[in-house]
Amino acid sequence: MSELLNEHTVLPYLEARGVIASGATVEILTGGVSNVVLGISDGNRDLVLKQALPELKVEGTWRADQRRAIVEANCMKLLHSITPLSVPELIDVDPEVFTLVLSRAPRSSTVWKSDLLEGRVDISVAEQLGEILAKWHNYSVAHPQVLIDYAEDTLFDQLRIDPFYRAITRVHSQIQPRMTQLINELEAKKTHLVHGDFSPKNILVDNHHAIVLDFEVAHTGNPVFDLAFLIAHLLCKSFYRTEVRDQIASAAQHFLTSYGATAEVDQHLGWHVAAVALARVDGVSKVHYLEPAAQSQLRAHTLALLLQESPPTLSELFL
Repeated sequence: MSELLNEHTVLPYLEARGVIASGATVEILTGGVSNVVLGISDGNRDLVLKQALPELKVEGTWRADQRRAIVEANCMKLLHSITPLSVPELIDVDPEVFTLVLSRAPRSSTVWKSDLLEGRVDISVAEQLGEILAKWHNYSVAHPQVLIDYAEDTLFDQLRIDPFYRAITRVHSQIQPRMTQLINELEAKKTHLVHGDFSPKNILVDNHHAIVLDFEVAHTGNPVFDLAFLIAHLLCKSFYRTEVRDQIASAAQHFLTSYGATAEVDQHLGWHVAAVALARVDGVSKVHYLEPAAQSQLRAHTLALLLQESPPTLSELFL
């Protein structure tokens, strides 16, 4: 099968694989820019099927290896074993057509990104995320085979370094020395299993309980990226919901505190946060919710931080 699955072909496909029985129903789900995402219900179970797209649905050209679906399936299975209440269960994976089937989160769940954009800041979610991420990172350090299993980082380059870090360097040549420094840090340090997409859009909240999704960028790398990626997205939200900026900054602080960031991880964290946030206005994948004036403010703020001689603190980031 070379064509992408849709609401008409998915049920025969899953029946043939023995995942579901006849009589199931299908629902088209919104799943970001990188996958076909379909909800399946057979009366007994609520499932989600994901199939990796060969080209992401963004304004610019952004191609990515579909093998990321296999990475995601393997990583989901591993992380579910570590934090079973915070990661969906893997039900099926088909490496030939790059699909995976997982358990669906409760339908009452909300997307943390949507909560934040509506001005609802749940500090307990931020604290949970710090604890969850620390468990994953620490587990990978204690189990060296994990680092071997996820050593290939081609997808991380395709999906993060190039469209985020290199992309803003092409737009703003004055930050090239800083960006070269940050890229070198990410490429040289291979010490932890890194999620690679630890963002509010990939976090569901059900009754104050956090569930993390999307593991296709998982790789052995620098743990600072996961911390910076989440905080950068919080920073972007603070330019949209200025009336709760202090609460969003507090969420970032609680996230770091519950993670227990070390001085080594923290060293250039602020610069990585600024780089990722700048990429959300001048990179390949731009935020959709910031008005031009807010984009200009965020751009000026992050550029100034990337050009200063010392890494910005959390307070400077959310100033």
